[in-house]
Amino acid sequence: MPAGRQPLLRAVTLADLPVFYRHQADPESVRMAAVASRDEPAFMAHWETVLARPDALVRTVVAPDGAAAGHVVCFEADGLPMVGYWIGREYWGQGLATRALKALLEEVTRRPLYALAACHNLASLRVLEKCGFVVIERRSVPDPALGVTVDEAVLELR
Repeated sequence: MPAGRQPLLRAVTLADLPVFYRHQADPESVRMAAVASRDEPAFMAHWETVLARPDALVRTVVAPDGAAAGHVVCFEADGLPMVGYWIGREYWGQGLATRALKALLEEVTRRPLYALAACHNLASLRVLEKCGFVVIERRSVPDPALGVTVDEAVLELR
């Protein structure tokens, strides 16, 4: 790596968690992801569980300025290997999500992998497609936390 360049992904540190909390508390981010935000104690408890999971690979996405721009993760859900990501709104439109997911996919060689994205979140769907995922199903799922039914796409990477 050239001198002065930050790595794109690094291990998550406890100092990243308040940044991740602010990202998931942003109303526009919540609307786009169609994932309910958590209050701070619930968020920190959730991340304590995530970081302790032996089946999870979690990385902080590092912005060009060295700040934590978000995270990418691979984990098991209902027996399926899933990937996910969350990029802070201040970093949207810079290609970070695509580059970060591609970097994670270099670490995770297991296939197939799956992802979920809200159907209205065209940017996230595009990130997944750029990384080789294809939509295999569209479904409507009630989300009690949001109080709505979410139309979501299930995507697969072979």
